[in-house]
Amino acid sequence: MSGNAATVTTPVPLLDVSRSNSPIRDEVLAAIAEVYDSGRFLFGPPVQQLEQECARISNTQYAAGCASGSDALLLSLMALGIGPGDEVICPSFSFFATASCVSRLGANIVFADVDPNTYNIDPVDFEAKVTPRTRAVIPVHLFGQSAAMDRVCSIASQHEIPVVEDAAQAIGAAYHGRPVGSWGQVGCISFYPTKNLGGFGDGGMLVSNSEILIDRLRLLSGHGMRPRYYHSEVGINSRLDSFQAAGLMVKIGHLDNYTTSRRQNAQTYKRMLGETSLLGEQIELPYEDPAAFHVWNQFSLRVTGGRRDALRAHLQSQQIGSEIYYPIPLHQQECYRDLGYQRGSLPYTENASEEILHLPIFPELRESEQEAVVSCIREFYDQQSARRAA
Repeated sequence: MSGNAATVTTPVPLLDVSRSNSPIRDEVLAAIAEVYDSGRFLFGPPVQQLEQECARISNTQYAAGCASGSDALLLSLMALGIGPGDEVICPSFSFFATASCVSRLGANIVFADVDPNTYNIDPVDFEAKVTPRTRAVIPVHLFGQSAAMDRVCSIASQHEIPVVEDAAQAIGAAYHGRPVGSWGQVGCISFYPTKNLGGFGDGGMLVSNSEILIDRLRLLSGHGMRPRYYHSEVGINSRLDSFQAAGLMVKIGHLDNYTTSRRQNAQTYKRMLGETSLLGEQIELPYEDPAAFHVWNQFSLRVTGGRRDALRAHLQSQQIGSEIYYPIPLHQQECYRDLGYQRGSLPYTENASEEILHLPIFPELRESEQEAVVSCIREFYDQQSARRAA
């Protein structure tokens, strides 16, 4: 491995969607053309086929398509009857949609801290936040690693609290061998292009073992209309169109290979970074829960000593992609200031937001590109050492 990242001449992108899509371009276009010719742009056969495949992968009996992962979360809470005065517990260290679905229904968000190793909801803090008004909990399987679902579900069951799994980043992940999405009352999947099963725009899926709940989710996703023009409930318009489903049906056949490549890339990073002298005082590798099957939507490098942003700037200077998920935790967002959380309210969440940097890990990433990433990181710390010695 070269020790001088300045010799890198080819940029390393954070994500390269075209590398994934190019090999299956003709197959995807043929599937889309078939939908085009059929005229069944909504509720067509590809939608039902994708639902069946997602139920199979999630080990659930049922699945229902919707327009996005964000809508999947919203519909789940709607189906559970969440409304004003209710409390919903969720982690603050997550994408905004995890909390915004609660706000949109007029319910009260209660943020829980995360486990400092996995960055998933801390079961102990979750239980401490339960009150008689708690009506749901939303554990997030962040970055492709399952939350500790045995403990979360045990606590939720004791308090008769429904569990809505935010599996937007974690299709194919599992805990103790049990797929995410099958632990709670409902699981929510996203097909946003950056996800492990990325579509060609927005799309989402709801999975559940409850026939009653999945029927209600379908009703609410179609304006609460059944039969046509008869509305028993006030729903929303959230449908997965046949074009998206057709393209995703092509890609879902490659999902196992995508997952294998992501897992291999993660191990390659661990090996390469382990060969440096940086581990411990400078950087920390992502933690893998031994009970979890991690699908690595992201590779979360922890950068200590307040150097995260400087390291990212150095990577950018060498045209190496990286990202910060998430620089501002939800409880510190301007729109949630009225909730009254102060700095220090969720210490592990705040520390993670200040120290985590995500490296490229998409399935088609080349080992030579990973070498360039690690070389650039090593060069940054060599420069830091030289400055201190000067």
